Amino acid sequence: MKRRDDVIKWVCALCLSCGMASCGIDIPKEVPSSYETITVEESDIVLPMKFSAKLKGQADVTISPQISGQLMKICVTEGQQVGRGQTLFIIDSRNAQHELESAQANLQAAQANLQAAQAQANSAKLEYESNKNLFDKKIVSSYMLENSQNNYRQAEAAVSQAKAAITQAQAGVNRAKVNLGFCTISSPVSGVIGEIPVFAGDQVTPMTQLTIVSGNQQMEAWFSVTESIIESGISSGMKHSDMNAHMATLPDVSFVMKNGTEYPYKGRITSITGVVDATTGSLSCKATFPNPDGHLFSGAQGTIVLPIKSTHVMVVPQTAVVRLQDKALVYKVMPDSTAKSITVTTTDTGNGKDVIITTGLSIGDRIVAVGANNVQEGQKVLFPTEEKNE
Repeated sequence: MKRRDDVIKWVCALCLSCGMASCGIDIPKEVPSSYETITVEESDIVLPMKFSAKLKGQADVTISPQISGQLMKICVTEGQQVGRGQTLFIIDSRNAQHELESAQANLQAAQANLQAAQAQANSAKLEYESNKNLFDKKIVSSYMLENSQNNYRQAEAAVSQAKAAITQAQAGVNRAKVNLGFCTISSPVSGVIGEIPVFAGDQVTPMTQLTIVSGNQQMEAWFSVTESIIESGISSGMKHSDMNAHMATLPDVSFVMKNGTEYPYKGRITSITGVVDATTGSLSCKATFPNPDGHLFSGAQGTIVLPIKSTHVMVVPQTAVVRLQDKALVYKVMPDSTAKSITVTTTDTGNGKDVIITTGLSIGDRIVAVGANNVQEGQKVLFPTEEKNE
């Protein structure tokens, strides 16, 4: 019964074909289409290497008092731009002022003592010289001469002591002036005021952190370079003395903020530490960025993009690579136009459309560039183009 049904279907199809032919209708032929392919070539490409980074002001300074006392006035606010030498805080200066006045009084007393000692020394000198003259004339005894000489020496010693007392008193005045100056705390750099955790009226000591002034005219982005990149050429076999010359040859770097916005000014790598961290296997690097508009803030995080040029590499489109779990395959076109799967290793280019083939292919190989996901092993992927009848 089934054989009879197949025969009927075949006869019907034959009749339909004959009918269409008799009516002058052409039956379209099925023409297989070729896959899009490329020939692997050697080329150069710039790879944007990315590293997590944290910003720090080039001159971040912790502000702490040099003396203990009551904080009388806070002259700035958080986030305020300040200049070098601008007053930030004022500490109660009354004790320091009293110490200065007392030190100045001690200096005046020491100066008066010196004048008295010098006068006494002058008198002792005159007496000694007079007795010496009389002794030469044998008018006075040697006892009187020696006694006057001893008095003169004691007077000179008293002058020396008085001068030492003046030096000490002057040091006390200078120290009191410095302490008085410490009562007014000024910014050592130009920058931005950070958090202020204290309030007017608080008792502060040299252990108290008043704020941080971030010198934000130049910002430093700190990041780590992995050991694999180090070995690939950034500092491979480099002496510390050659580091500055090498950094000068490195390209400008970019800073991408957390929201994906690229900072408009380029930076330069200005520091590479000479010791590999044994724990992370990396070097710490620093890139310096100009910050004329104050858009970068100390403590902010982002991404450093370092463009590294790779030469003589095989670059293919991502569409040519088929990912199967932990493997990457491409389909190589064989001489008979069939596809053969080749396991390859790849490196991302960072541009979202290409990859670098590091192993598995050779220059001149032809591979399927588009539609590789639909190709099967041994499938024919290239067909001759049908010639059109004129």
